[in-house]
Amino acid sequence: MRNQHRRSNNSCKKTIYSNSVDVTFYITLSCVSFLTVLLNLLIIVSISHFRQLHTTTNLLLLSLAVADLLVGLLLMPLQLVNTSGCWYLGTFVCAMFFYLSFILTSSSVGIMVLISIDRYVAICDPLGYPRKITLKRVRVSVCLCWSCSVLYNGAMLHDILENPDMLDSCYGECLFLVDFVSGAVDLGLTFFGPITVIVVLYMRVFVVAVSQARAMRSHITAVSVQGSFRVTAKKSEIKAARTLGVLVVVFLMCFSPYFFTSFTATTESSNTVLLFFGTWFLYCNSCINPIIYAFFYPWFRKAIKLIVSLHILQPDSCDTRIL
Repeated sequence: MRNQHRRSNNSCKKTIYSNSVDVTFYITLSCVSFLTVLLNLLIIVSISHFRQLHTTTNLLLLSLAVADLLVGLLLMPLQLVNTSGCWYLGTFVCAMFFYLSFILTSSSVGIMVLISIDRYVAICDPLGYPRKITLKRVRVSVCLCWSCSVLYNGAMLHDILENPDMLDSCYGECLFLVDFVSGAVDLGLTFFGPITVIVVLYMRVFVVAVSQARAMRSHITAVSVQGSFRVTAKKSEIKAARTLGVLVVVFLMCFSPYFFTSFTATTESSNTVLLFFGTWFLYCNSCINPIIYAFFYPWFRKAIKLIVSLHILQPDSCDTRIL
């Protein structure tokens, strides 16, 4: 981490890009923040309310939606406050902002790994899936994911949490930098390592999915009820794998610029601008995820209609057939 130095009595200077930011820019980012909160809240209410949606895969999506909701509710507004380069909320809130940002980022990565494992078992070992992937095991895995994220990032940000203004060179500055070694280790643990696992698992998933699709086409003339059921179940799992595959690809596209710019960032204004836009590109992933659900999942569109029409306020609405 950068060596500690004495903070001057001068107020912070606004960054170069802040002079070109107009009202439209702030309004656009504010709308993205509001839309992120609204869409992820719909996901959370849908999966939590309707019993038919209480599946292992949806529990992982629920956990991801919680992380995305917190991004839109807390991180996006705080990032808007810091857009000009001057921080007005104090050093403690600055330190907590970085801490929460790191927690939500690494938790989202961990949940994506769990989603990949879920799809891998569902496609590659469909008979063993109900036994291996249970609601209890998924709940434990999600809790471990969040707990490890809190502990790991607490250890990594230990210094800045104890001395929130240790890196500030002026009043009103909110800054966090890590040294090259720490940044490289963090990049490996929270990006390259998990991404390698995700890519390997999904490559295996799609190889198996293609072979299963060919097998289905060759046996499509089966007329027995049991055979027809197997085909339908496989099609359902493969469709879910493809949908979640799109989710993973978008996730990689949104997270990659942030990790690379944050790893190479310095105090130079050009890198600060890249880091700023890389951060917002990462945040936008939290808004895109629910849009993917709405496009690919009919149950989400149906759930939205029931929520907007206040059908969920009726007795026994949780038992409504949603699938």
